[in-house]
Amino acid sequence: MHDWHEVYEPASCQATAEQAARCMSCGTPFCHSGCPMGNLIPEWNDLVQRERWQEASDRLHATNNFPEITGRVCPAICEASCVLSINDQPVTVAPIEKVVAEIAWTEGWVVPRPAAVKTGRRVAVVGSGPAGLAASQQLARAGHHVVVYERADRLGGLLRYGIPEFKLEKWVLERRLDQMRAEGISFETGIDVGTDLSAPDLLAGVDALLLAGGATLARDLAIPGRELARIHQAMEYLTLANRVQEGDLDVPSISARGRHVVVIGGGDTGADCLGTALRQGAASVHQLEIMPRPPDHRDPSTPWPVWPLQLRTSAAHEEGGDRLWSVSTQRFVGDGRGHVAGVVMAEVAVSTEGGRPSFPVVAGTETDLDCDLVLLALGFAGPERSPMLAQLGVDLDNRGTVARDERWGTGREGVFVCGDMSRGQSLVAWAIAEGRSAAAAVDRWLMGETVLRTAIPAALGR
Repeated sequence: MHDWHEVYEPASCQATAEQAARCMSCGTPFCHSGCPMGNLIPEWNDLVQRERWQEASDRLHATNNFPEITGRVCPAICEASCVLSINDQPVTVAPIEKVVAEIAWTEGWVVPRPAAVKTGRRVAVVGSGPAGLAASQQLARAGHHVVVYERADRLGGLLRYGIPEFKLEKWVLERRLDQMRAEGISFETGIDVGTDLSAPDLLAGVDALLLAGGATLARDLAIPGRELARIHQAMEYLTLANRVQEGDLDVPSISARGRHVVVIGGGDTGADCLGTALRQGAASVHQLEIMPRPPDHRDPSTPWPVWPLQLRTSAAHEEGGDRLWSVSTQRFVGDGRGHVAGVVMAEVAVSTEGGRPSFPVVAGTETDLDCDLVLLALGFAGPERSPMLAQLGVDLDNRGTVARDERWGTGREGVFVCGDMSRGQSLVAWAIAEGRSAAAAVDRWLMGETVLRTAIPAALGR
């Protein structure tokens, strides 16, 4: 906690090969279906255990544009589908992936792969998160001229400003971006399409437009006291912490140093806030979760090979802080000067009447928790209702995300969509898979056929 470097040291080649040897090369490898990208996990495990690293890297990159990133930040949903996990610990797929990727970079096997033949077609991609980056790399390799538009000052989306440095050091991202530039992809930062550049003008200058702007509309908490100062959205807080690491700021304008912090939301973003607050020197951190504490081991309601209901403890949780389960924040309490001084919370039960879970408050269970900084990590409600979407006239579905058809189209000719903008808040692995599949759809629309591999059908991506 005394620095911002990645927490986990890479495993040795020997340990990685021994771990890969645990893979049983199943006749039906359920890890394939567990991975959104359809990664060829048994194939590269076999190559790794024989220490054929370059071939393993080739199989890894066949389905995943950025294995050095997913190897660090993916929760490895494929591991839950590993046949070994029926009665043992699964093969540690993500750490193997990271080691293979890093060996490939070190040995110089990851090189630019510009297209041998150019198509003359121009494609604009809006958004430089994992979906937009994966799609742009695939389209460039198919021979199209690709320009990526990013409204922030740096590329990467949530990879850049959402994921803390101790989970993903940003030189990892920059290294891959350099490769993409060498492949001919153009990047335009600081341009908010719809405001700085109108969407119709952009569309008029390209043959296809792919929307990959993410789901950045943060959920809020409309309870008494929400107007008090020092109550912030998680992404506002995490972005400032990442900007310090980028060298933009000496100290963040929102800091946990010396403060008693309450993080509302028990997911990965909440854990990122927890780890960040500890590194900034918080006096205490409490993470509140409305759901009950999961069991330590796979719950019978989620049998193999589905994603298990069980307790997950991140490195940040191991570092400190307290997790409180089955609690709901009722109101914020002020200090008389307009700043938050505490939260009033109550225990909740879980009810499934009507088919949807609800969390009625248990009478007489209200308690106070002192704090002077509150971070809201409640997830996202879809894409922002931006001028770009209004100018394009695309429809939103009943979940508030951009509607798409089975060909990744929006209904507007030549306009496609992928990633969290149409899927909703999800994982980096899903974003990459969607970006790759949408790129294949765009290529097919432009050329009549495609040489790009499709990871998932649009319908199944939902």
